[in-house]
Amino acid sequence: MNRRKTLGATLLGAIGYATLAFAALTAEPIKIDLSNETAGAEPASFVPVVGFWRIEENAGKKVLTVDGRQWKEGQSSAGIADKARALYGDRYAEFLDRIQAYAYYPYAVVPKIENFTGGEISVRFEGLSGRVDQGAGILFNLKPNGDYLTVRANCLEDNIVLWKFEKGKRSSVKWVRNTPTPTRQWHDLKVRISGTKVEGYLDGKLYLEHTLAEPVSGRIGLWSKADSHMYFVDYTIIASN
Repeated sequence: MNRRKTLGATLLGAIGYATLAFAALTAEPIKIDLSNETAGAEPASFVPVVGFWRIEENAGKKVLTVDGRQWKEGQSSAGIADKARALYGDRYAEFLDRIQAYAYYPYAVVPKIENFTGGEISVRFEGLSGRVDQGAGILFNLKPNGDYLTVRANCLEDNIVLWKFEKGKRSSVKWVRNTPTPTRQWHDLKVRISGTKVEGYLDGKLYLEHTLAEPVSGRIGLWSKADSHMYFVDYTIIASN
């Protein structure tokens, strides 16, 4: 087992993913650390694609903020062409073609995990404000053409929804109501994926279960909606073996 760990870290370290690969091989959590990020700047640990994302300090701790107070429909993140190229290389133009269709929905991508196929993704969030929405979501199954899935909670609606974004159109896959999510309180959101099965948890309770038509495969990140002003922290990935 030690040899497997060493070999995995050595081989994948050559392309800059030693820590992530090591964690995936051993099913150890990968927790995105914001402590060395710069307050007031865009995050380095996430790639903002749509919306206004920045690092702030809250109670002495760095948090990632999506600030929907600045939101305008149809507005993608600054420098989006370069960010799309960094994520998808030669296929970035295909990715860009779909972004404007999703500009109502801010999202940011974890750059160093190219293909999440199963395990758990969790995050803590707090809804600060938003008259239209206060949405906090975990994005997954993000494809080079811009299609993706997300499980999100909403502090205004008290529900959890599995959404599908495909060919420029959004549709709900599974909707669960009566999930208490008060504003101005911290909550835990978790997605568990095993093959085609998706589970959604809020504050430790399983609310959502659904079986997809095909297994998950793609990039991951964070998601929000419209004028939501939210804090995020403790984004953690546990990849299944």
